[in-house]
Amino acid sequence: MSLETLWFCIIVAFWLGYLFLEGFDFGVGMLLPILGRDNTERRVMINTIGPVWDGNEVWLIVAAGAMFAAFPNWYASLFSATYLPLLLVLLALIGRGVAFEYRGKVDSQRWRRNWDRVIVLGSWIPPLGVGLILTTTILGLPLDAHGNRIGGAFESIRWDTLLGALAVVGFALVHGAAFLALKTAGDLRERARVFAIRALPVALLPLFGLLLVVQWRSGALWTVVALAVAVVAAVVAWRKLVADRDGQAFAALGVMIAAAVVTLFGALYPDVLPSTLDPANSLTVAETASSPYTLEVITWVGAFGAPAVLVYQGWTYWVFRKRISAAHIPPVHTP
Repeated sequence: MSLETLWFCIIVAFWLGYLFLEGFDFGVGMLLPILGRDNTERRVMINTIGPVWDGNEVWLIVAAGAMFAAFPNWYASLFSATYLPLLLVLLALIGRGVAFEYRGKVDSQRWRRNWDRVIVLGSWIPPLGVGLILTTTILGLPLDAHGNRIGGAFESIRWDTLLGALAVVGFALVHGAAFLALKTAGDLRERARVFAIRALPVALLPLFGLLLVVQWRSGALWTVVALAVAVVAAVVAWRKLVADRDGQAFAALGVMIAAAVVTLFGALYPDVLPSTLDPANSLTVAETASSPYTLEVITWVGAFGAPAVLVYQGWTYWVFRKRISAAHIPPVHTP
């Protein structure tokens, strides 16, 4: 395998890690006003992701940074064409992080309610934006022979890319509910499980609609297998939720999103950004890659850095692995 193909696979793995980890992270924030009946339950929900949410966001930085280092022309063409949704994503992530820190600083219902709104808004916008951006790189843009976008700033907003945005949002909702069923106890856990059971067949429809569109347009025979795995995993996740097997349901959703990402990027390869005007104008892995020396250097850096990050993040999840309930939440105490 060439270094160009290796780094394409690594970047796909980074995006998968981001979708899987930030998927339930965003889902918890999106469900805050739906499942949290009072301040204590909302504190329980926030505490389930409190130790990990900022670590999960690192995957977005790593994915974008790896694209910049390994495929600078892919990075430049994609993010310049999707600058507005990317800006909204970054602003939402900043506001969400501030809200997590500031929410408990004042003992006031109005104060907490306002910051809860920021958390909810900051949890809805990023999956919409990331879904739009990733679907754009998979389904393409109107590119000329020099790799420049033809048209205005909203060329990336089409019905098929909006379907991708809804696909990531739907997955985040279900994944977040499954995570809450896994990490909480009592009435909140049961409501989360019931919500996941009811929402899964509907919320995942945009995702499978997107997979069918991509498979129809550019899929290969082997990507049909990955698509079938995604469908089976979704069915297994639903059955495990019904059977009250939270951990297995959560793992099945992980398999589902992994198979979906393999289907999408497998249909994309060897392109990294197709041209909707002329296939000859599409940006490919070979054309957009950095020099062999650069790829060799970042491969050595990644070989030492990536295991350290994985070990640290795995240790964090292990330390905070137990369930949380309202009984674990102390009374409100502010200066």
